[in-house]
Amino acid sequence: MSAKRALINATLVLGLLLAAYLLYRVFSRYTLSEVVESIRAIPGLRLIAGLGFAAGSYVCLTGFDWLALRYAGKPLPYPKAALASFTSLSIGHNLGFAALSSGAVRYRFYSRAGLNAEEIAKVILFCGLTVGIGLSALAGLALLFNPQDAANLLKLNRAGLFSLGLACLGFPALYLVLSATLRAPLHLRKWRFEMPSLKIAFGQVFIGTLNFIFVAACLRQMLVAQGNVSFVQTATAYVLANLAVLTTHVPGGLGVLEATISHVLPGAASIGALVAFRMIYFLLPLLIGLPVFAISEVVFHRRKKVSEDNADQPADAQTQLL
Repeated sequence: MSAKRALINATLVLGLLLAAYLLYRVFSRYTLSEVVESIRAIPGLRLIAGLGFAAGSYVCLTGFDWLALRYAGKPLPYPKAALASFTSLSIGHNLGFAALSSGAVRYRFYSRAGLNAEEIAKVILFCGLTVGIGLSALAGLALLFNPQDAANLLKLNRAGLFSLGLACLGFPALYLVLSATLRAPLHLRKWRFEMPSLKIAFGQVFIGTLNFIFVAACLRQMLVAQGNVSFVQTATAYVLANLAVLTTHVPGGLGVLEATISHVLPGAASIGALVAFRMIYFLLPLLIGLPVFAISEVVFHRRKKVSEDNADQPADAQTQLL
C-alpha cells in the first residue's frame, strides 16, 4: 500500500471515529421518542419550504457543472450536465472527500460524453473552486453582518473578525480581477490553472454564493420552527460548520455539522431541526441519486452492448458472402 493511500485510509478512519464521538455528544441527551417528537413539531409548511430551498441549492449545483463544461471547452446540453452533477453530488455529499467521491462519479458520466481525463479534471477543479468562492463570499458577509456569533467560536475580537470578513470577500473579488486582466495561466508547483473569462467568473461568484444562501435558508426553515434565529445567524452557523467539515473530512460532515451548529446556536438548534435538515438536504437526494446512478449504468451498458452487436453484424454478413 502506498503512503498516500495509507494516509487517506487513516484520515477516513479518524473521521469516522470523530463522527461517532460527535454524534454521541449530540444525541446522547435524547431518547428516540424525543427526537421523533422534535421532528414532528416542525410545521409542514416549514418542511415544504426547506425542500424548496434544498431543491434550489441542487439546481445551483447543476449550474456549477454547466459552467465548468464551458470553461473546459466541452459544453454539453444542460440535462446531461444536470444529471452528472446531481448524481455525483448527492453521493459525494454523504461520503466525504467530496472531490474524490463525486469526482469519480463525474468521471463515469463525462468520459462517456467524450471528455478526456484532463478535461474532466478541469471540470472537477472548476466546481471545487466555485464551492470555495461561494463559501468565502457568504462567510465574508456573515462575519461582517453578524460578528458576535462568529466571535463565540473563533475567539477573535471585532477588528480581527472585520479583517477576516474583508479577506473572505476579497477572494472572489480578486478572482474577478484576475479573470478580467490575466491571460497567462497561473502556475502553482505542478498545477496549472487557466483563468476563465470574466463572464464565466461572474457566473461562478453568483451561483456559488446563491447555492450557499439556499442551503442556509433550508437550515433556517428547520431551526426557526422551534427557536428565534435570523437568516444571518443561520448563515454564520452553516459557514462555520462547513469549515469544520472541510477540515475534518468526516463522511457527509456527520456529527461535525450538527455539533458546530449546536455550539453556535444553542438556543435554536433543536435535535429535530438538525435531523430534519440532514434528511432533507443529504439523505433524500442520496435516496434519489443512488438509483439514478444505477439506472444510468444499466442503460449505458445496454446501449454499449447493442452498439457492439450492430458493429458485429456487417462483419458476419461479409464473412458469409466470402
